[in-house]
Amino acid sequence: MIKAKIGFIVYGVHKDGLQDPMGVPFIDDKLVANAKKALVDAGLELVEHDVVIASKAEAQECLGKFKKADDIDGVILFSGTWVWAAHMVAAIRDFAKTGKGVVLWTNPGSQGWRPVGGLVMHGALKEIGLQHCFVYGSYDQSKEIERIVSYSRASAMKNSLNMSTIGTFGGRGMGQTCGVADPSQWMKVFGVDIDSRDTTELLNTARAITKEEIAQARKRIQKLFAETIPVDEQSDRSISLYLALKKTIAKEGFDFYTIQSFPGLGDDYSATCFAQSMMLEDGIGTSTLGDFNTAMTVKCLTEMSNEPVYYGDLQHIDKSNNEIKIIGDGACPPSLAGKLGPAGFAKHGIPTEGEAGGLSVKLICKVGEGVLARLGRNDGQFEMVITRCSIFEPPADKLEARKNECGIPFWPHGFVTAHCEIDQLLEAWSNEYACLGYGSHLYEELKAFCKVTGIKAIAL
Repeated sequence: MIKAKIGFIVYGVHKDGLQDPMGVPFIDDKLVANAKKALVDAGLELVEHDVVIASKAEAQECLGKFKKADDIDGVILFSGTWVWAAHMVAAIRDFAKTGKGVVLWTNPGSQGWRPVGGLVMHGALKEIGLQHCFVYGSYDQSKEIERIVSYSRASAMKNSLNMSTIGTFGGRGMGQTCGVADPSQWMKVFGVDIDSRDTTELLNTARAITKEEIAQARKRIQKLFAETIPVDEQSDRSISLYLALKKTIAKEGFDFYTIQSFPGLGDDYSATCFAQSMMLEDGIGTSTLGDFNTAMTVKCLTEMSNEPVYYGDLQHIDKSNNEIKIIGDGACPPSLAGKLGPAGFAKHGIPTEGEAGGLSVKLICKVGEGVLARLGRNDGQFEMVITRCSIFEPPADKLEARKNECGIPFWPHGFVTAHCEIDQLLEAWSNEYACLGYGSHLYEELKAFCKVTGIKAIAL
């Protein structure tokens, strides 16, 4: 789970213990301490600047320091009292050229004139069109703290993508039109390079995996499943492909990847579903069919969540009760298995989509709260659809019937209730895939990610 490291800066002209006419210091040190504690308790790592900034020189020194700190994801500018905006705006603008996040935070209250200092800076940054997050709320209000943390973590996500590489193995699978990528657009928006490989090296690496390596991997993998891994040639090829993917992306320096799956590997060597399941389990952002947009969504959800991510088809949508069935073609991280459907094994099962066969994962996704999301493009421009959802398990006595509905009961099933207007979701959705992330915090963090990257968020 990504950790945001943020510079914390208090600003205000009336500082260094200066008191108002009532004999009370303008800057409330106890309030500042409580604010910092609330952010740390919420999961942020703070790097504090030990001088309250007011002058141009102080602002330039402070923000220049944070600008040069590569491990800083953004800054929080805390309004201590009023300030002259002209003393700070140039230094903030210079810092913002790094692409790192800027949060202005004002705690309400008449004492200290904090709202004045917050609003004058908010207006100044709006005047010059500088992207920032303005929060007017108390440190003891969880919703306001969530806004700050979400924006900070989104900034960390954006920074982690910068100068990263997504690898693609093979070409476009199943004629996907809504998953293709423009390398120049990806570099411009995300700072991500797209590097392509055919599957020759991957196949050669898989075929060179030794029996000893397979045996060691079986011991580790077995702990994640409720039934014994089948002992046969197809299973060995599935495990070999997983190990080959790990070796190849490490060798090539790929931070995440997408793979064609079929036609190609799934016909010539092994279906990729088991390998994809294990890569998701290992926390690697990935997708099948050369679907770049799903890969980016999975990457973001993986970094922002404590749980691995499941992507699969929006196989059925019931408008009467907002129920959605997500069924992937045998690919799902096994640790997402619930009590009703523990993780087991099946064969890939579809001759027209990978004649070589191979292991697939069967399970029922565990109960939880999370989001459905997917990055897509509308007339060439990025947008991300996001909705809250609840993951549930059907009644035990109805489970078999519910699995049989799709005709392929042995593939992984996620039963989800979407918390949105379904017609709006259908109109906005841009693919047959849904990406399911566990964690209610993901909704605000994905919205913030869209904001910091300039993507249109369709938050339902």
